Amino acid sequence: MPDPRFHVMPDGRRIAWRHTPGDGPTLVFLPGYMSDMAGGKACAVFDWAAAHGRACLLLDYSGCGESGGLFADGTLSRWRDEVLALIGAICPGPVVLIGSSMGGWLMLLCALALPSQWRAGLVGIAPAPDFTEWGRSAQDKAKLSAGEIIYEPNEYGPKPTPTYPAFWANGEANKLLCQQIPLDCPVRLLHGQQDPDVPWGISLRLADALRSADVQASLIKDGDHRLSRDQDIALMLRIVAALVGEDS
Repeated sequence: MPDPRFHVMPDGRRIAWRHTPGDGPTLVFLPGYMSDMAGGKACAVFDWAAAHGRACLLLDYSGCGESGGLFADGTLSRWRDEVLALIGAICPGPVVLIGSSMGGWLMLLCALALPSQWRAGLVGIAPAPDFTEWGRSAQDKAKLSAGEIIYEPNEYGPKPTPTYPAFWANGEANKLLCQQIPLDCPVRLLHGQQDPDVPWGISLRLADALRSADVQASLIKDGDHRLSRDQDIALMLRIVAALVGEDS
């Protein structure tokens, strides 16, 4: 994995990224909430792309990983703009956006902001659009609406997971599942049916909401939320390979 480089946003935020050049649409991996480009799935996509001569872009949102800024300042709109800035600066043409968990929501928001000719495809891994709505109790929503930070146990790390009022409010302003999502590119969804964080029915709701006729959802009966087992990553790479017309 090469050392990260940095893209400077207009306000001075330094966004860390890694890129490998290659043919075809650029694979752009979007991590989940409080995750970064050092994760297993992101690295697997990057290594696969490098081995097959395919272009790939990894990045850390501001406040995450090796990027500057505070996580508490992060919102979907802020991170979407960072992704779009990097795509504009680094990618020479169409992209395949690969979004994991919250990155699956961000994937949709970025795709909607891109010109249609740049949307080569989408791959959602346990995608979580609208999780500020269906993933929150009425009590939590009331606290967040009143400006209170919510902390939850984090089974993936030592520190509790915070949800900040600004992130929640911005998520509520960017909900997608309540309407048709006007995207017509190929979409592939991968979801574990033992996912304790994002119900697998969300992928089915997303498939139904997308305008595209080329949507396929793959359910892994014993799969969890992370989908980081060897067999899960192998399936993800087969899906990505098929989408870009490459043998896995």
